[in-house]
Amino acid sequence: MDKHLIEAIKHVSHSLFEKNFFGVYHGSISARIDTGSFIINTKETILDQIDEEGLVRLDCNKRDYRWSLASSDVHIHEHLYETLPNAKFVCYTMPPYSVSYSLKHGKVQPKDYYGQQILKEVHIYDPKHFDDWMERAPYEVARFFNTHETHLLLIRGFGLISYDRDITEMAKKIAILENSCRLLALSSIY
Repeated sequence: MDKHLIEAIKHVSHSLFEKNFFGVYHGSISARIDTGSFIINTKETILDQIDEEGLVRLDCNKRDYRWSLASSDVHIHEHLYETLPNAKFVCYTMPPYSVSYSLKHGKVQPKDYYGQQILKEVHIYDPKHFDDWMERAPYEVARFFNTHETHLLLIRGFGLISYDRDITEMAKKIAILENSCRLLALSSIY
């Protein structure tokens, strides 16, 4: 695996974990290697200390034992790479303020400077029910990104799916959304 790519994933994953955007054994991060393959964290990896052993390379045209080692979100990542040619990195996080904000709202309209300048507005997707969400998610998430001009999808009660060509830009947008939701939550107290 590309050492530079692993270092970038390691650095961003650690930062997102430190911000409480990943849980222990919850969340995922991946990177496209070429048109038919990508690397993703394994389901046993704690995303605070990710390294080459915590990543698995998957070939979309060849299902082998490695697919069973991958994060439970692997099919969401796979469908995004198949349908979004400009996706180089994909991430599933659970930023606490963003997810809690999603429970009672239909969209995030930031009131802070960076939220307004960079995000403008973030749609909150309602999965309706969770009984079969993991089976539906890969298709519904890919369809959403194909029909909306955004790199962020906040899913009510589930978390945030994001993608980008640049891993730092992806992390920045996740952090800006979380900060905007935190400020909206705190401003509603006063």
